[in-house]
Amino acid sequence: MLSKKTKYGLKALTFIVNSEGEKPVQVSAIAKNEQIPQKFLESILLTLRKSGVLGSKKGKHGGYYLRKEPHEILMTEVMRVLEGPIAMVPCVSLNYYEKCDDCVDEESCSVHMLMAKVRDSALNVFRNTTLADLSLKKTENILK
Repeated sequence: MLSKKTKYGLKALTFIVNSEGEKPVQVSAIAKNEQIPQKFLESILLTLRKSGVLGSKKGKHGGYYLRKEPHEILMTEVMRVLEGPIAMVPCVSLNYYEKCDDCVDEESCSVHMLMAKVRDSALNVFRNTTLADLSLKKTENILK
């Protein structure tokens, strides 16, 4: 299941993309509009800032902004930052691989084979989806 952290992070990023103008978006505006607890949201946005997805500006007109164009932000990057490994079990993880303690031979393990297929399917979706794909602006441009 998708964690609330990741769900809220995706909602916040989409809100930032859909916000008008080039000004940074205040945490309070995101929290109010997306109904996300502000303290939790601050932690999520800080994680995204530390990873380089977001930038921030302090002060009265401060807030968070994207450091890249929405079409350059792949969901693989966001998911790994917020959720961790994409694979459901460590023995099929590409970035966080760990051998299973209870598996004699990964190549013949039915769970390993199934989870590799699940990982590959998820990666296909995440690698081919950008933040721009989630935004209302893209949807509005398609409808015009």
